Amino acid sequence: MTTGAAPATATDESFVHPALFYRDDDTYLAGTLPFIDAGLAAGEPVAVAVPRPRLDLLSVELGDRAGKVRMIDMAQAGRNPGRIIPRVLRTFADAHPGSRVRIIGEPIWPGRNQAEYPACVQHEALINDAFRDRAATILCPYDVTRLDEQVLADAHATHPVLIEDAVERPSTAYAPDRTVAAYNQPLPRPPGVPAFAFDGRLLPDVRTFATRLAADLGLVDERLDDLALAVAELTTNSVIHGGGTGTLRIWAEDGQVVCEVYDRGHLTDPLAGRRLPPPTRPGGRGLLLVNHVSDLVRTHTTENGTTTRFYLDRTPPRSGNR
Repeated sequence: MTTGAAPATATDESFVHPALFYRDDDTYLAGTLPFIDAGLAAGEPVAVAVPRPRLDLLSVELGDRAGKVRMIDMAQAGRNPGRIIPRVLRTFADAHPGSRVRIIGEPIWPGRNQAEYPACVQHEALINDAFRDRAATILCPYDVTRLDEQVLADAHATHPVLIEDAVERPSTAYAPDRTVAAYNQPLPRPPGVPAFAFDGRLLPDVRTFATRLAADLGLVDERLDDLALAVAELTTNSVIHGGGTGTLRIWAEDGQVVCEVYDRGHLTDPLAGRRLPPPTRPGGRGLLLVNHVSDLVRTHTTENGTTTRFYLDRTPPRSGNR
């Protein structure tokens, strides 16, 4: 079966999440253009969220049809993988209630760094829960010539359906929950990092400590405001939900300022920070805000405690990055 029609497992109510393996521009277009055209022919809202070079390629090939498709530069909108579900995929789907939607989403491309990759894999696994009750098809392209074998193996584990050379088959390695757990790993840090232990009485002091040190490390203006917001959300969460105390650490790394908060809480919802809570539920939006302002968020959680680490580029984000 090709991508020119909805996968055989799709119904009006079902969610379908295939991985598309491509080798070059021709196989990329052969897998994506029929998928887009089938959606447009069926009257389904269609979005394409891929890195700019692929976006430009598709725009040229689609011609006038590109105006009927929501085109999103994933390298900007999805720079932080934790933003992709709430601010790219669900935002588009929720803008079309009652309609089945069709999305091409390419969150993993050559050039993603080692710090980003685990969050990307967890994102791909968590899509399956985030869209469990939503009528949608999300096709995820993977470049088999430039991505390494582990990336492709992880794609088998996070997608129930695989497509290559117009042939569709079920993945025998599909195990999204196990994949999320496998990438829930401790986050090493450099030695000698400044730390601040806090409780509820010291929340203003820990925020002052973080912003002053971040300024010394090169954050300015909007980026410094982003750090202040993220620190406020995480340290408040530690006091309310993480045992009442926590430790904040901050340092510079590869052109970014890195900040983490550790507390004794256990994060049991893997989609925390990646989906909106029900409108009737107060709170629950702190991690969403952290994902929104950060260039990357990583989490390691166990029954003994949770570390949430966020990364901010020293330069302001370009338009469309958030």
